[in-house]
This record gives sequence, structure tokens and C-alpha cells, in this order.
Amino acid sequence: QVQVVESGGGLVQAGDSLRLSCVASGRTFVRTAMGWFRQAPGKDREFVAAVTWGFGKSSYADFAKDRVTISRDIAKNTGYLQMSSLKPEDTAVYYCAVSIRSYFDYENEERYDYWGQGTQVTVAS
Repeated sequence: QVQVVESGGGLVQAGDSLRLSCVASGRTFVRTAMGWFRQAPGKDREFVAAVTWGFGKSSYADFAKDRVTISRDIAKNTGYLQMSSLKPEDTAVYYCAVSIRSYFDYENEERYDYWGQGTQVTVAS
């Protein structure tokens, strides 16, 4: 069994920065990528960013390109989502997902095999 656990969410003010972390652990497996998605109240879950585990190639949603950085620390089996200049519209539950399959892109949530429970990010105006 693989466990994916996010942390780092919370209540922040508009303009603040926040770093989310994601650890995937459990039985031995080869991960190919880690992605972050978010779901705001009343909306569908949407892609935020992804990074391939081996090469560290990253991709971002258009809204995230200027304010979000995704990274991973292979030695710690941990991925990070650094967000800056947060806005109230960034309020959502943020989910981390891990893929064990190889694709050319990881923007589709169907690419992922394991998901965390999510961490709430609330941005106050």
C-alpha cells in the first residue's frame, strides 16, 4: 500500500506565500511524477503543477506559471509546491498525487495512481 500525505496548508493573508509538502511512502514503488491539483468550493478539481521524478521536468497551469514553483527532493521522497502572492481565489483543497506510469504529460488527473487526502489552503482578503 502507498500512502500520500500532504502538509503545509492553512489560513494566510492575500499576498502571503505558502509551501505545501507531499510525502509518498509505503511499499517499494517507482514513481514517475508528482502532481498537485486543487478543488475550490463548488468547482471541479483542476491541475496546478507537476514534476517528473527522475528528470525534474515541471509543468504548470497557466494561472500558476508566475506564482508557483514545484520541486522534489529525491533523497527525502518529498515534493513541494511553493506558492507566492496568494489571492483569495487560490482558496481550495490542494491534493498531491503520485504516478507510477510514464507519460509525456501529467496534467490530466487520470495519469495518477495514488492520491492524498488534501490540505486546505484559505487565503483571506
